[in-house]
Amino acid sequence: MQAKKTKGTRKGYTTGACSAAAARAATIGLLTGQVPEQIESLLPNGQRITFNVTEGYCDATHAHAVIIKDAGDDPDCTDKAHLTADVKYLAEQIDEIVLCGGKGVGTITMRGLGLKVGSPAINPVPRKNIQQNIREVAGEQLKTQGLQVTISVPDGEAMAKKTLNDRLGIINGISILGTTGIVHPYSTAAFRASVVQGVEVAANQGLDTVVLTTGGRTEKFTLRELPQLQPACFVQMGDFLGPALDAANENNINHIIIGGMVGKLTKIAQGEIITHARRNPVNTQLLADMAAAIGVEPSVCEDIRLGETARYAGERMQELGLSTPFYQELSKRVVNTLKSRYPSTFKYTILICDFEGQKLSHYEDHQ
Repeated sequence: MQAKKTKGTRKGYTTGACSAAAARAATIGLLTGQVPEQIESLLPNGQRITFNVTEGYCDATHAHAVIIKDAGDDPDCTDKAHLTADVKYLAEQIDEIVLCGGKGVGTITMRGLGLKVGSPAINPVPRKNIQQNIREVAGEQLKTQGLQVTISVPDGEAMAKKTLNDRLGIINGISILGTTGIVHPYSTAAFRASVVQGVEVAANQGLDTVVLTTGGRTEKFTLRELPQLQPACFVQMGDFLGPALDAANENNINHIIIGGMVGKLTKIAQGEIITHARRNPVNTQLLADMAAAIGVEPSVCEDIRLGETARYAGERMQELGLSTPFYQELSKRVVNTLKSRYPSTFKYTILICDFEGQKLSHYEDHQ
């Protein structure tokens, strides 16, 4: 029997950390006439890390440096991206560091990301970190003139197509990100933060509805079902229903639409707001109770109780021609569970699809 492949634990570095290192290396090149082959750079978390500079050149007015991102064992679409910094003097802007976005760095088009509309998608922590590194090596020079730093990412536009940037109103490239400088493999904290950010972006567009989905298939399903909604309404919450609803509550979202399959929705009905498969098994007694509530005979309810998956319960209901009332009952219980946690807060819609993304149920809660 082949052993299950384990996930790696090797840490990597963020696009923000690599951009800061490239900016530091280019600045040294501009000041000294030679871009170093290695650069020790300050991370936002206070660590100092040595990066290899894979490309560097300079002349009297301009310097260029490239750091290739190593994402460690994190399956990140920006792994091996060439974070590039070009630095030049600004004679008329003493002590200023002007940060620009070049090709492959996205542009902000929506409010809600903490960045000015029209500015490059370089998040606040990386911005500060880039400036810190430049000031450490160019403090004296900045007393007489300023510096312009342009961060670019060749192929950044193609990389961005594998992200949710367009949903967040970030166009033509990736975001320069990172709060510590370190990439932790399969980071749940990063995913959770992206869920909250998605809800905040929707609210900042003046939208009163978010569509929370558990993954790619359920999102495609809800996009087909709800073509009238703006793209910013759709947020892949994964397992993080609780953080998504907390953010919706804090940002005055009124209507919650949840798109999911029977397993995840059953977990919500049984009171879980973090729904990862490894946390707790599906409560098959609850499934049996739902079947009994719509009039299913006791022997079938017992069979469902003894089963191991919510999918099996759905298959039994389909055999009996009772899919519609069963999924309506499940939806009702999901809503009741959420109302107990968020009383008089949201209006709910529940959309259920099968494993092929085909619609099984549409439930509207009228408070």
